[in-house]
Amino acid sequence: MNVAEGSRSEPTPPEIGERVRTIRRRRGLGLDTAAGLAGITKSYLSMLERGQRWFERRGLLEDIARALGCSVADLTGQPYLPGDRVAAEALTALPEISVALYDATLDDVPDLPARPLHELAGLAAQANEHTAHSRYAAAGRGLGSLLTDLHVHVVTGEDRRAALIALVETCLVACGVARSLGNADLAVTAAARAQEAARRVESPALQGFTAMAATGVLSRLGARHRAERIARTALEHLVDVADPTASDTAAAEAAGMLHLSSAQLAAKSGRAADAAAHLAEAVELARRTGERNALWFSFGPANVRAWALSVAVESGRGPVEAERVEATPGYADALTAADRRAALHFDLARAHCQAGGSRDAAALRHLDTADRIAPQRIRHDPVARELLIELDQRARVRTWELKSLKSRLGVGSHSVNS
Repeated sequence: MNVAEGSRSEPTPPEIGERVRTIRRRRGLGLDTAAGLAGITKSYLSMLERGQRWFERRGLLEDIARALGCSVADLTGQPYLPGDRVAAEALTALPEISVALYDATLDDVPDLPARPLHELAGLAAQANEHTAHSRYAAAGRGLGSLLTDLHVHVVTGEDRRAALIALVETCLVACGVARSLGNADLAVTAAARAQEAARRVESPALQGFTAMAATGVLSRLGARHRAERIARTALEHLVDVADPTASDTAAAEAAGMLHLSSAQLAAKSGRAADAAAHLAEAVELARRTGERNALWFSFGPANVRAWALSVAVESGRGPVEAERVEATPGYADALTAADRRAALHFDLARAHCQAGGSRDAAALRHLDTADRIAPQRIRHDPVARELLIELDQRARVRTWELKSLKSRLGVGSHSVNS
């Protein structure tokens, strides 16, 4: 008969750990060698492979992928098969985005008619808002044709500057959708096109925001050197124009976001002092700008606090920072974008998991909250799946919330029969 509800079930297989072990062996690498290349101990790598430790930190995933000479996606198995109709619809946007970006450039486009520019600009803004709320199916709907039409206006239209600005926003949407759905290579392509368009606009703020998008997706690929170079160069160009007291604070917001991205990159590489310095710069800028939201980047004190938590998790200091965040009344209230609220709760879940099991109830609660706020974001995140496997294996009682999350994220377990 089946084991009674609430008792332990057979552990869920460690999805990423199994892939690490398989790729390591196919590469002919011993545990000692692979661990050394990844900058961790042999015993830690062995525990990761056997599912006794988990990939709570994105930096760890990137380090091991680099050590094994594979992509992060090789370890995570992305993109995942859609778990529902909405996820399936979201994934259908990726081929259309790819075709649009490869079939047109900023100097050469297909001989096709394009819709009026004002209509396209409105659609770009609408798609960006959908992305900010993690509604990837809605954001991706018609995104390929939108990209193509805007390229046509850039090359043949009368108001090329306005077309370039709208194209930048649409490429940022394409980058965000592709990155969140697990196609990092396409996200890099979209970010690069956004950067190219922003340079032609000659807007420091747009160049900063597009650099921010590029650093984010390059970091997910493990290309930290290039990500840090892009962020550093963009910050150098912004230093004289990033005025947090100006009537238009977009340049300062872009600089602040680049400092946050740089802090996370430094944390992933174990450079705590650099991470702290960039966070301090972001804190000061946010103090002076207040809560802002240019292009839905949500720069301000609340988002800086959320990013500080993410940096702390990557540095292994998640539990302490989680206490500080949760001690702040209404700590998520100022985050207007569902994506940012979900990210904060997700990072709180990761932080509590770092407490070694003593805060797993809090971790489960925050993971559940994150999924309810932005399900399309969480269900395509390999670290969310890994986190859930960790909580499942450590659970002494299989609660309804745990079972529900496993069902929603498509993380299975094997029931024990007797």
